[in-house]
Amino acid sequence: MSERVKEVAVQEADRIKTLTTDAARSGAYLYPIRGMAYFLSHRELWKPLTAKLVPTLSLGLGVTTFMFVFTYLPQAAIMTFTQGPLAAVSAALLVLSESSTIFTMLSKTLLIEDALVDTFDGVLMSKGTTDLVSSGRQIKAGNNPMARLGKVIKSPLARFSPNALIRYFMYLPLNFIPVVGTIMFVILQGRRMGPSAHTRYFQLKGWNSAQKEEHIEENKAAYTSFGVAAALLELVPVASILFAFTNTVGAALWAADMEKGAVNEHGTSPHLREQVKKAE
Repeated sequence: MSERVKEVAVQEADRIKTLTTDAARSGAYLYPIRGMAYFLSHRELWKPLTAKLVPTLSLGLGVTTFMFVFTYLPQAAIMTFTQGPLAAVSAALLVLSESSTIFTMLSKTLLIEDALVDTFDGVLMSKGTTDLVSSGRQIKAGNNPMARLGKVIKSPLARFSPNALIRYFMYLPLNFIPVVGTIMFVILQGRRMGPSAHTRYFQLKGWNSAQKEEHIEENKAAYTSFGVAAALLELVPVASILFAFTNTVGAALWAADMEKGAVNEHGTSPHLREQVKKAE
C-alpha cells in the first residue's frame, strides 16, 4: 500500500512539475502585467473603476478589519505548532489572503460585475474585435471604445457560486505547510482563476460547455500561468479591486490575441514580452 501511495505521489509531483514548466514557458503570466500598463495608459478605461471606488474601498476595509479582529489570533495559535516563530507573520499573510478573497468575491458579485464586463468589452473594442463584442451587446456611436458600449444583450459574467468559496477554504489548510503548502495553494487558486478570467470571452464566442472545456484543456498551462499571476495580485487587500480591473484588461488583451489568431503553440502572443516592455 505504501509503495502505491509513493508511486501516486511521484506521478503527481511529475505532473505538477511539467505543468509548472509549461506554464512558465507560455509566458501568460505577463498578461496581467501588460494589463496594468494598458489600463494606466488608456484613461477611458478608468471610468468603470472610479464609479465604484468608494463603496468597494469601504467594503475592503470593513472585511479586512473584521477578519483581523476575529480570526488572526486563533489562526496564529494553530500555526505556532507547525511554523514556530514564523507563525505571527504567516498568520497575518493568511488573514490578508482570506480577507482579499472574501472581499474580491463579494465586490465582484455585489458591486463591480457590470463594470468588469464593460472593461473587458471596451478593451476588445479597442483591439479591433468589434464583431465579437457586438454578439453580446449593442454598439453605438462614440469617441472612444468605452463610449461606444451599448446595452448588454447577453447576460454578463456568471454570478457568484459558493463552489469557489468552498474550494478556497478546502485548499486553505495547505498554508499550514511551510513554503511548499503556500506554493501549492497559489497554484491551485491559479488553475481556477485562469479560465474564469475568460468567462466573458467564452460567452461572446457562444461556446457550449464541451467547447469551453476543450479550449481550456488545450491551454491548461497558459491559463494556470495567467491565473497564478492574477491570483497573487488579487491577494493584496483593498488594492485587489484595482488589480481585478487590470487583470480583466490583461484577460481581454489575451482574448483579442486569440480572436485574431495571433498566438503561438502555447496559446499566447509570440510578441508578448516585447509588448510588455513597450508598455502600451
